[in-house]
Amino acid sequence: MKKAIILILVLVSIFILLIRFADFGLQTFLGAKLVGGMNILSMPSGATVYLDEAEVGKTPYEDKNLTPKEYAIKIAKADLSWQGRVKLTGGTVTVVSRDLAKDFSSSAGETLTLEKGSGATIISSPDGASVDIDGKSRGSTPVSLDLASGEYLLTLSRPNYLKRSIRAYLPEGYRLVISADLALSEADLTQVVTPPISQTPEVQVKETPTGFLRVRDKPSLAGKEISQVKPGDTLILLEELSGWFRVRLSNGSEGYVSSSYVEKKPQEKI
Repeated sequence: MKKAIILILVLVSIFILLIRFADFGLQTFLGAKLVGGMNILSMPSGATVYLDEAEVGKTPYEDKNLTPKEYAIKIAKADLSWQGRVKLTGGTVTVVSRDLAKDFSSSAGETLTLEKGSGATIISSPDGASVDIDGKSRGSTPVSLDLASGEYLLTLSRPNYLKRSIRAYLPEGYRLVISADLALSEADLTQVVTPPISQTPEVQVKETPTGFLRVRDKPSLAGKEISQVKPGDTLILLEELSGWFRVRLSNGSEGYVSSSYVEKKPQEKI
C-alpha cells in the first residue's frame, strides 16, 4: 500500500512539472495558468534589464514564465538607455529589440507581439514610413496586411530617418504586431537649397519649459550645446530645416534651434 501511495505521489509530481515547464500550448490544453514570455535584446548587449523597476538580468534576456500584463521596461548601460511600456499576452513571446542611445532622437528599436488572428499590423514613430516586405513595397505606416504564416524581412524607411530592418516570424493562427521607433539621421546640409531673400528675416525666442533655449552645433537633439538664448531674444534666421532653424546670434556665432520654440517676426513692407 505504501509503495502504491509513493508511486502515485511521484506521478503527480511529474505531472505538475510537465505542466510547469511545458510549452504554452500544452499548458493551455491542461488548463494550467497561462503565462507569457519576453525576449529582450539590446545594442550594445550586456545592458541591465528592469521590469517594473526590479532588476531581472542583462541582455540578451529571456523569461518564459511571466504573468500576462503590461510591464514597465528599462534597459540601461552606462549613459545609454531606453524605457517604455510593453503589454505581454498569455501564451506568446514578446520580443523587444532596442538600440540604446543618450537621447530620444537617436534611439531606435521595435517591439514584436502576437495576438490571435492573422496577418500583420505595422506602426512606426513617426508614422508615414514606407514598408517593404521581402523587397516589395507594401504601403506606409500605419498599415494592416494580409500575410500568410512564415518568416519575413521588413524594412522601414522615411526621409531624414535611419532605415530599420526587422526579421520576424508569423505563426499560423496569430496576428503579428510590430511597433517600431525610427532614429533621426543627420541632415545633409549640402543638399539643402534656400531661395534668395530681399530682407533679413528674424525669429524671436518663445517661452520654454526650462526658461532658456539651447543652441546646438547641428540640427539634432544629439547636437552639442554651443550656447543658450532666453525668451524674447531676437535671432537672425539663416536657414529653415525640418524641425530646426539655423540662426545667427547677437555675438555673430551660428547654430541650430528647435523651430517649436521660436517664431518668425513679421517683416516690414519695402
